Amino acid sequence: MEKIKMTTPIVEMDGDEMTRILWKMIKEHLLEPFVELNTEYYDLGLEHRNETDDQVTVDSANATKKYKVAVKCATITPNAARMSEYDLKEMWKSPNGTIRAILDGTVFRAPIVVKGIEPCVRNWKKPITIARHAYGDVYKGSEMKIPGPGKVELVYTAADGSEIREPVHQFESAGIVQGMHNVDQSIESFARSCFNYALDTKQTLWFATKDTISKKYDHTFKDIFQEIYDAEYDEKFREAGIEYFYTLIDDAVARVMKSEGGFIWACKNYDGDVMSDMVSSAFGSLAMMTSVLVSPEGYYEYEAAHGTVQRHYYKHLKGEETSTNSVATIFAWTGALRKRGELDGNRELMAFADKLEKATIDTIEEGKMTKDLALITTIENPTVLNSEGFILAIAEKLA
Repeated sequence: MEKIKMTTPIVEMDGDEMTRILWKMIKEHLLEPFVELNTEYYDLGLEHRNETDDQVTVDSANATKKYKVAVKCATITPNAARMSEYDLKEMWKSPNGTIRAILDGTVFRAPIVVKGIEPCVRNWKKPITIARHAYGDVYKGSEMKIPGPGKVELVYTAADGSEIREPVHQFESAGIVQGMHNVDQSIESFARSCFNYALDTKQTLWFATKDTISKKYDHTFKDIFQEIYDAEYDEKFREAGIEYFYTLIDDAVARVMKSEGGFIWACKNYDGDVMSDMVSSAFGSLAMMTSVLVSPEGYYEYEAAHGTVQRHYYKHLKGEETSTNSVATIFAWTGALRKRGELDGNRELMAFADKLEKATIDTIEEGKMTKDLALITTIENPTVLNSEGFILAIAEKLA
């Protein structure tokens, strides 16, 4: 069989631990027999990031700007224990955070729906996509412990030296205080990424904050979304037959629980962090969750939503058998290949991505799956496969 050709490369970002092992298996058994892979390779494994002083991460993000499509393996964000384990020069930042900052992107996460892996919420029939703003708020907050009585103020000092002061609290005893920020430019990018992704996927878009309480901070998010929608997207949404609306975050939670799914739910940074975990666990697991970083300039970086599966990796190093779920990593590849095909007008490549996804889902629905899914499936007497066995079963179905 003649392999499918790719005219333009995708950026390939290799990763760490068990997901790095799966990455190689997926390429060997599911991709290279069928596609003449054309990738620009970057090794984002922690050892190589350390050797290059993390320049490789920056280079991979800039390459994504050039080629517009990337696929990324899960990577380690080092803590103190990893510092000594890998003999690191310093505690390198999260590669995902670095890449998000360079691409100015928004993270979209959606569950992979499979018969036999039923959502905990009975009426959820279609995937719910969480769009998480990945800048600022509590993640870049400043905090202080207040030792005793005193006054706390927010102080803004302008470039000309003038000041604006806003009282926070008059403390009568010890306490705590926190300050956080965001910037209009990042919120605007977030809004455009959400609107563009909704049009790409033909899904209605919800946006929710708590503007009734946060009358300046959250209200600014609401206003920026509405201004951009009215000026640039209203007509496009009506032509596509989809809707944009704003609601309070507590109303959104209530509506989500009673919905059938099938929409995008845009959230501020912390809300998106929490709600994506809720949605993923309710639909099955993080190993059954797609994740794509989308920038308003049209850059796409596909990855699995989960981590490097450290525990399985240590078992693998001891020569013990593992049963690691590779579905989200497979779907990272299919997402990137489909987008590459779409941008290049390569229908063969797009069709291959569809077939590989179908083969993966069909394999599970026939009762062949990894241990994590076997523990939660409603399929009777599932066949539990090891890490490579599951990938080989998909390869057989695909062929």
